[in-house]
Amino acid sequence: MHRTLLTGVLTVALVAPVGLVTTSATATEPSSAAADAQPLDVEDYYADAAGLTGDALRDALHDIISTGTTTLTYSEVWDALKDTDQDPADPNSVVLFYTGESRDADLNGGDVGDWNREHVWAQSHGDFGTSPGPGTDVHHLRPTDVQVNSRRGNLDFDDGGSPVTGAPGNYADGDSWEPRDEDKGDVARMVLYMDVRYEGGDGFADLAVNDDVDNGGSPYMGRLSTLLEWHEQDPPDAFEERRNELIHAQYQHNRNPFIDHPEWAAEIFG
Repeated sequence: MHRTLLTGVLTVALVAPVGLVTTSATATEPSSAAADAQPLDVEDYYADAAGLTGDALRDALHDIISTGTTTLTYSEVWDALKDTDQDPADPNSVVLFYTGESRDADLNGGDVGDWNREHVWAQSHGDFGTSPGPGTDVHHLRPTDVQVNSRRGNLDFDDGGSPVTGAPGNYADGDSWEPRDEDKGDVARMVLYMDVRYEGGDGFADLAVNDDVDNGGSPYMGRLSTLLEWHEQDPPDAFEERRNELIHAQYQHNRNPFIDHPEWAAEIFG
């Protein structure tokens, strides 16, 4: 089992436990499917992690989110994303990651103007491809414009760079990608989830977040200190919470703990 590759990072301020997952009164109401999917008490799901800290918490969460799960095929991911990333204002469209654009859900594919499946934890960072497992885990897969997906490539995440054509608010340089502010926390929580979920015991690489960029083909993703800042600056919103509920209830039957308990990011990675 790995330990996070980070030194000298300041601990992020803790956030109060969220307990039962809810949506804010000002946010768009989730669909009836999402409402039906909400468990009676999210804390029951995390009962084995109650009161734990540090490595003990990490180990407990790994066991929780890796037990009783359903693994999708890469083809099944198309339909899952049409549901989890549905535009609240148009059920026939999806909201594209990195741009926030609403696009017809049926325009999925590989041509210019289509949307495809962005691996937030890049496939090459662990060489897991699109085989069932990390390559099809919807918790880190998002619908993205084909050309924007290509521009992001396998870059690590960090602040800085030049504006990305076709994706206002995003920046990139030779070794990192900075998403728009609205997506920064989502990126952080997806990367932290992948670190805890895949620890090398299921035939895939031991994925580990570190404080570097330009990680290339290694099973690492950075930059952790920046991701922790993004996690604090951009807390989970109703759209992200709805995704978590649907993935748990209807697709993979596991959750992203850093959406349900944002304070656990600092407890484990800070």
